[in-house]
Amino acid sequence: MTDALAETSLITGSQFCFRGNLLFLEPSGILYWPAERLLVVSDLHLEKGSSFAARQNLFMPPYDTQATLETLAPKIEMLQPETVISLGDSFHDRDASARLPDEYRQQLSRLMQGREWVWINGNHDPEPPRELGGIFCQSLQVGNLNFIHEPHKQFTQGEIAGHLHPCAKIRRRGKTVRKRCFVSDGERLIMPAFGAFTGGLNIRNEAYSELFEDEKLTVWMIGKDAVFEIDGKQCVR
Repeated sequence: MTDALAETSLITGSQFCFRGNLLFLEPSGILYWPAERLLVVSDLHLEKGSSFAARQNLFMPPYDTQATLETLAPKIEMLQPETVISLGDSFHDRDASARLPDEYRQQLSRLMQGREWVWINGNHDPEPPRELGGIFCQSLQVGNLNFIHEPHKQFTQGEIAGHLHPCAKIRRRGKTVRKRCFVSDGERLIMPAFGAFTGGLNIRNEAYSELFEDEKLTVWMIGKDAVFEIDGKQCVR
């Protein structure tokens, strides 16, 4: 067993073959591509709590960055990826990195050490905090997959995007379940938001209407310890 395949035995998520590439969708919200030893995470929105306090005088518990990094760190330590892609909106606003407490800055630096770290620019953080190190770009092509923050109607096949914070809702046996999710039609994949204080947008919202072929839609709903593959036709508003 190769090192890359051995690492996947540690993942509790779901396998997905996307344009000929075996990907793993994990309950925390990360995507792992073992052939490239590449880990992808989207919409961290670090320092969202301090942004609300500074800009809107709205108090939120100032622990979102801590909670987000504490969820991400064990996944990176377990899988030891060679590359990490943070798929945009890594920071909640342009000044968030300046507000980042030293202990979290140091923790982030430790996670980045010894690997290539790619920051995709998002709409919340269009001016990247270059003092943190890493590579900054609008999009990144790896093999036949294209990593970008915001999905658009016109897209490159094999697009993996974030931005919309997808969630799905299903009704079964008289009960309604709503969860964060990965969503794809085989041509494009949109990842869930990873940040601790991020909300979700139902995949039946009109924002998704021109992004997917509905007949081919599949969602992977995120449970506590597992990812559940659901036919998109079962999802409701």
